[in-house]
Amino acid sequence: MTPNETKRKLREGKPAVGVWIALGDPIIVERLAAQGWDWLCVDTEHNPIDLATMTAMFQAIGRYPCAPMARIPEVSELGIKRILDAGAWGIVAPNIKTREEAEIVAAYAQYPPRGRRSIGSGRHALSFRTDVATYLERANDEILRVVQIEHVDALRNLDAIFSVPGIDACFIGPNDLCASMGLLPSLEPPHREFDEAIHTILAAARRPRGPRHDVGRGPRARPSCRARRGRSREEPTAGAADRATSGRAP
Repeated sequence: MTPNETKRKLREGKPAVGVWIALGDPIIVERLAAQGWDWLCVDTEHNPIDLATMTAMFQAIGRYPCAPMARIPEVSELGIKRILDAGAWGIVAPNIKTREEAEIVAAYAQYPPRGRRSIGSGRHALSFRTDVATYLERANDEILRVVQIEHVDALRNLDAIFSVPGIDACFIGPNDLCASMGLLPSLEPPHREFDEAIHTILAAARRPRGPRHDVGRGPRARPSCRARRGRSREEPTAGAADRATSGRAP
């Protein structure tokens, strides 16, 4: 079974750099994967990308050593398992505000006895270049489970969210987080309150509680925004797809 190097990098405290995909086109993601990005995340929450198109995009990404991921359309059993059965190596669960929501992510993105993911057909094993029996045995350890922190209500529940077994990382959504705080959304939020929220999330993620919780910022934060706040060695970082379709990955 092909190891998920993005998950391993995060576990080791190394940055994992990828691209947020808003266009449903296998040719675009194939070209991006060839550039050497660690991961590509297909955004099925806000964009008109259906399951069949997303699966074809995963197939194109899979030709290269790049983790195919997706932001799921909803935090539910169906919203998680169909993405994973299509071959995702990781999921980003949007707008997690409570421990109970994080528990749904952990449960339905893991097979029993750790979770409640149902066993069915799909191309999940093919995506990891393995057989079904091996996939069922090792998927819990290879799948990357990310919760997105993008609402002020989540700031009051960070320790409860991050302490859920099976949650590997969090990803900060700056636009919605700003909006929920009564601030003007921005690609480069200049607000002091936003900076304070970022530091609160980082501090909570770094508190000892077993497996490390890595922090990413994005999905569309510009490099200058990340640099201004001090780039953490733990964070997966993202660029927007329309700015990354030429040249090479960093």
